[in-house]
Amino acid sequence: MNIIFVEPAFPANQRRFVHALASVGADVYGIGESDEAHLGDDLRGAMRGYYRVGSVTNVQQLIDAVRFFQDKVWIDALEATVEAHTMPAAQAREATNIPGTSVRTTWLCRDKPSMKDVLRAAGVPTAASAAIDSSTEAKEFADRVGYPLIVKPRAGAGASGTVRVDSDDDLARALQRFGEEGATSLAIEEFVEGHEGFYDTITLDGRVAHDWVTHYYPNVLEAMRHRWISPQFITTNRVEGNPFYQEVRELGRRVIDALGIETSATHMEWFYGPKGLRFSEIGCRPPGVGAWDLYSAANDVDVYREWAHVIAHRRLDQPMKRTYAAGIVALRPDRDGVVTGYDGIDEIQHRLGEWIIDGHFPAVGEGTQPVEAGYMANAYVRLRHPDYDAARAMLDDIGRTVKVHAG
Repeated sequence: MNIIFVEPAFPANQRRFVHALASVGADVYGIGESDEAHLGDDLRGAMRGYYRVGSVTNVQQLIDAVRFFQDKVWIDALEATVEAHTMPAAQAREATNIPGTSVRTTWLCRDKPSMKDVLRAAGVPTAASAAIDSSTEAKEFADRVGYPLIVKPRAGAGASGTVRVDSDDDLARALQRFGEEGATSLAIEEFVEGHEGFYDTITLDGRVAHDWVTHYYPNVLEAMRHRWISPQFITTNRVEGNPFYQEVRELGRRVIDALGIETSATHMEWFYGPKGLRFSEIGCRPPGVGAWDLYSAANDVDVYREWAHVIAHRRLDQPMKRTYAAGIVALRPDRDGVVTGYDGIDEIQHRLGEWIIDGHFPAVGEGTQPVEAGYMANAYVRLRHPDYDAARAMLDDIGRTVKVHAG
C-alpha cells in the first residue's frame, strides 16, 4: 500500500507511526512542516517521499501535497494521528477521493456539543452539555443544570483548556479568559462526579480489533491543579470477565457505531460515579502521553505495528496478551525554575528495578515545565507488573519516594 502520513517528524513520537507502517511493508509518503534535511537519515529512510508545506492544518496546502503524490503513485490511505491534524486530513481525503475517516465523523469527534448530542440520541450516557456563544447562554445553562460545570474549547483535546466552575463568578471569569484568548464559541457541560479513566481501541471496518482500559489516579482536573500530586494512569490486565469493563466495552462499541468510525485508532474518556458510567471526550486518533508505549509493554506486543498492520493489511497480526498492568507516574518539581537535583532514584531502582520500563529525569540546570503541561512534561517513571494492585502500589511508592528539586 501507498500511505500518506501527516507530519512525520513532530512531535517526536510521530516517527513511531512512520516506522511501524514501513515495517509492515507499506510505502510511506510524508507531508510535514520541517525541512527535509532536518528529518534525519533514519526517518527519511523510512519514507518513499516527502513534501514540505507551510502548515499541515492548511487544508489547501494539504490537498496540493496529496495531489503531488497522487500524480506519481496510487494513494491508498491518508493517516493523521494528532488531534489538530485530523480535520484537515479528513477534508483532504474527501477532496482527493481517498478512503478513510469522514469529515462528518471527524467533526463529531472534535466538536464536543455535537458529539454528545449524537451519543445521547444513540443511548450512550453522557453529561448534559451545550454549545454557548454568549454569557447569556452560559448563564441559562448554569441555571438549568446547576454547578459545578465544565467549560472548554469546542474542539479541544482531552483536558486541554478545560476549566471547572463552581459559581456565577467562576463562570464569568472563565468566559472572560476564553474571550481574551479569542474563543468565540465554547462547550459547557455538567460536571460528572466519579472516577475517571479511558477506553482505547483500534477499529477495523467499524469493529473493535484491539482494546484497552486505563484508569487515572486522581482525575485529570485534580491532577493538573496541584503540584504536590504525583499523578498516574495505569492500564489494567483484568479486562476479560469483569462486568464493569464489559459495560465500558459495550458502550465503546455503541460510540464507534454512532459516530461512524470505521478503521482508526480511538480514544474515549469515561467517568464512573453515583450516576453510573458516563462517556466524555471521544477522539478518532491514538491516545497521547505515551499510552501506546504502556500497552505495548503490558502485552509484549508492538501496538504501533499492530495499528500499522490493520491500516495496511486490513487484519490483525498479534492478539493482546494482557500479561501485565502498566502505568506511569509523573514527578513534579517542587517549584518552577530549573532542576537542581533529585532524591530517591537509587532507592527506587534498588527496590523496584525489575519492574521498571523506563524513566525520564531532566538534567540538572534544565528548565522545569508547569504542572498543567501534563504527565510527561517533567520527570516520570513507567513500570509494569503482572498484578494490577501491585503495580498501583509501586507507582504510589515512586511518587512518595522520588523528589524533584528546582530553584
